[in-house]
Amino acid sequence: MPRLSVVVPVRHARGRLRACLESVLGQSFTNFEVIGVDDGAPDGSGLLFDEFAARDDRVRAVHLPPGAGPDGRLGAGAERATGDYLVLLEGDHVLLPGALAAVADRLAATGDPDVLLFGHHRRPFRGRSRPARSLELLAALPDGRFTLAEHPGLLDIAPVRWNRAVRRAFHQEGGPSFGPGPYGERVYALRTLVAAGSVAVLPLACVEHRGRRPLPAQRTAGARRTDAPERTAGAKPAEVPAPHALVDACTGLMEFVRDRSPAHPVPVLLFERAMRELVAEYGAVTRRRRRYVRSVAAFHRAHRPVGHRFPAGAAGLRPRLMGGGRYAALRALDAALGLRRTLRAVPGRLRSRVRRALVGPYYWWQRRLPLDPRLAVYAAYWNRGVSCNPEAVFRKAGELAPRVRGVWVVAENQVDTVPEGVDHVVPGTRRYWRLLARATYFFNNVNFPDHLVKRPGQVHVMTHHGTPLKIMGIDQQDYPAAAQGLNFDRLLRRVDRWDWSVSANPHSTEVWARAYPGTARPLESGYPRNDALTTATPEHIAAIRRGLGIRPGARAVLYAPTHRDYEAAFTSRLDLVRFCEALGPDTVVMVRAHYFYEGAGLPAHPSLLDVCEHPRIEELCLAADALVTDYSSVMFDYAHLDRPIVVHAPDWETYRTVRGVCFDLLSGRPGDTPGAVSGSTDELIRIFRDGDWRSPANEALRAAFRARFCPYGDGRAAERVVRRVLLGEDAEPAAGRVR
Repeated sequence: MPRLSVVVPVRHARGRLRACLESVLGQSFTNFEVIGVDDGAPDGSGLLFDEFAARDDRVRAVHLPPGAGPDGRLGAGAERATGDYLVLLEGDHVLLPGALAAVADRLAATGDPDVLLFGHHRRPFRGRSRPARSLELLAALPDGRFTLAEHPGLLDIAPVRWNRAVRRAFHQEGGPSFGPGPYGERVYALRTLVAAGSVAVLPLACVEHRGRRPLPAQRTAGARRTDAPERTAGAKPAEVPAPHALVDACTGLMEFVRDRSPAHPVPVLLFERAMRELVAEYGAVTRRRRRYVRSVAAFHRAHRPVGHRFPAGAAGLRPRLMGGGRYAALRALDAALGLRRTLRAVPGRLRSRVRRALVGPYYWWQRRLPLDPRLAVYAAYWNRGVSCNPEAVFRKAGELAPRVRGVWVVAENQVDTVPEGVDHVVPGTRRYWRLLARATYFFNNVNFPDHLVKRPGQVHVMTHHGTPLKIMGIDQQDYPAAAQGLNFDRLLRRVDRWDWSVSANPHSTEVWARAYPGTARPLESGYPRNDALTTATPEHIAAIRRGLGIRPGARAVLYAPTHRDYEAAFTSRLDLVRFCEALGPDTVVMVRAHYFYEGAGLPAHPSLLDVCEHPRIEELCLAADALVTDYSSVMFDYAHLDRPIVVHAPDWETYRTVRGVCFDLLSGRPGDTPGAVSGSTDELIRIFRDGDWRSPANEALRAAFRARFCPYGDGRAAERVVRRVLLGEDAEPAAGRVR
């Protein structure tokens, strides 16, 4: 009997199904079966099941008569399953490396719960894969087994069937069934939580959901599914419009809860969730809207829990009207809102001109108001999100100086990356200008925009984001290729805003003073972001490696080349395929191109792992057994781990001539060179094959390099910054210097 039964129902998945099946069959965990189900898929998706079944006896193909529908396909797969647990995928999904092993381990560790929820990534049709919010929610839940009544926050986890493993016996013995219609998936997901006697969680991304191109034929109101909308056999398309089907689905869910009589507060929470969805669906109803309102009102009367109250104020207006079936009042509200939208629809250029005209006086007026001594503004990498040295300071400030509230400036297209609970503001909004005017503290690893006017009493902390090997700041005047587009006068005006310049080591302190001449005081504390490298536990490192899909015992090499100002696109100076082949299947090569490049275009190889979009370079460093880089400042951070560093520098002469450098990285002198050096792919292969990458001679070079560039590797850099800047304490010397 297999441990896991992976059920893959399909209808239109021919172009994506192969990747899905290969991601399952390529898992390190092998005690599973795959049951592929189609019901006369018009694109021939079922033929792929036959192909895979012919070459792998773990795959079974099930072909149903046409018209079974999504619930029919799922039911047929579940009926034929023999595993302990059901894992329900779709043709648009791929399992991430190590997913099934992590699921199996978690099931065993938690004593085989009825349901195990795991995380996922979302990858839009045209875009990058990003962690879903559910990952953070899962991480906040306890490690053991519990129920929905004990932890109602489970309802906030994405209500889909493919982010959970469901015990097959629980499913068969009166558990949730697969419902028909466009809302069947949502109802099934919620029913599993209601019926489960025990739930456990795995805060690890196991599935990547790959979005489809939204074809016009699939834009059916209310059908918020990843599969194309389809009706059950024999039904007429106009019989039950999707919005009215939502009322039926919510009614069935509440009846399911009532029959099982779960503990309070489950019925109240599910009713409130249902009402939110029903109210939100109102805007999508274009036909029989009066009937829809009456259906919602009937649902409200039948299932409203005792003591339920609508939200106060404007937020509760539409729910109150719909719950009371007041269609005429709703139409009046729609008319009023439509008029407001019309009045707001001023041409974009005029609206922008008006906004600029208003922003200036508003910002000027806000700067006349008192500073808030309990307010700090944080930003990183030109508002790309919460990261780097500012994030480490922000986290430590929450512990040591909680009276100082931190707000992050985040670009509008990066808001979805902000961790849950972190206060943030989008540039250009009224609140943004108010924060710039009133905050006392400012932390950034790059400069704030020129429109920021520094007031007396405001404190600016430049944290920087790397130890300099290349020429920086004013020194770039002698290197025109590196200084393209850089206005040195503006740069100096920005430098004049700094009060503190955080430094990772004495070398950086010296370079920053030369490159950014000004009145800022050096704060030689070590880089706060590197605290994570020196304080990480073996368990944390193992979890990171599992999340990246690095199997236990495998050697992981991180290849992290730097940006070249004179190149518009990423060009690898290393033959990655040949390097992977030479190192063998027991080595994983993680490739991290510089974030300035959009799309590295890496080759495909089983041992090559594209981590260019991974949000945490610190985690990649922790996962790696060795670093291969050219001139990237990541080498200075990685040295804190005291692991081998190899410099692959085939274009050193070009780089130092065009970009300029602060010292001779390849001199071989102790303190300059961190380890072995290669000038070609063949030479790099030899360094790893003959063990030179970790030879005693190169260990000695690394020790001298660490002594020069990592003197504050005690895990307290962020604490030193917080105590000096926010608490006004004298900078405390590092507890111990790396020798």
